[in-house]
Amino acid sequence: IVGSLMLCTMAMAIAVVVGLLAGTWLAEYGGETPYGHVVRFLNDVLLSAPSILIGLFVYELIVRPLHGFSGFAGAVALALIAAPIVTRTTEDILRLQPNALREAGAALGAARWITIRKIIWRGAGAGLLTGGLLAFARISGETAPLLFTALNNQFFSLDMGQPMASLPAVIFQFALSAYDDWRRLAWAGALLIALAVLSVNILGRVLAARGTHRP
Repeated sequence: IVGSLMLCTMAMAIAVVVGLLAGTWLAEYGGETPYGHVVRFLNDVLLSAPSILIGLFVYELIVRPLHGFSGFAGAVALALIAAPIVTRTTEDILRLQPNALREAGAALGAARWITIRKIIWRGAGAGLLTGGLLAFARISGETAPLLFTALNNQFFSLDMGQPMASLPAVIFQFALSAYDDWRRLAWAGALLIALAVLSVNILGRVLAARGTHRP
């Protein structure tokens, strides 16, 4: 459980920064340019890419050159899955913000990036948070990328530079075991992930509803 939280937290730290900046650029700057269309197309491709392919890509990019599995490689793989979700939700939410907010910032003499940071992002705060929560729910149960990157660890470890245990990988290992108590633990782990994903999705919907009905 601790390993999963560490992997997902680091992955979301990467994905939120990349996705927020990319989504903001698509919505506010270059979304209608030829380059913007290419970036949006590539983001859509990543959205539908099988997670096992992303795991293999990170394996060739990080694990193989460094000659070892690591929690950091697992976080990068999960970030590549989460970043397109954050990018798409950020672009959609920012496009829903009224142009009057942008015009008000320009009328006050604020630079465009200050208007985005001080006004647009604040107005879209609930939607941006919802997108981050949905991305977190998406990566919390991923197993295939972690088998190629973080692998697993039979012992408790907080070292992201070494193989790291995660709940999905333990479920995969224990579910294939011949021991009844291991299989029961696999079912318990699956229940924990299901409850966590359900809770995150409910929280995201509540925040989205609040942002929609905000006066």
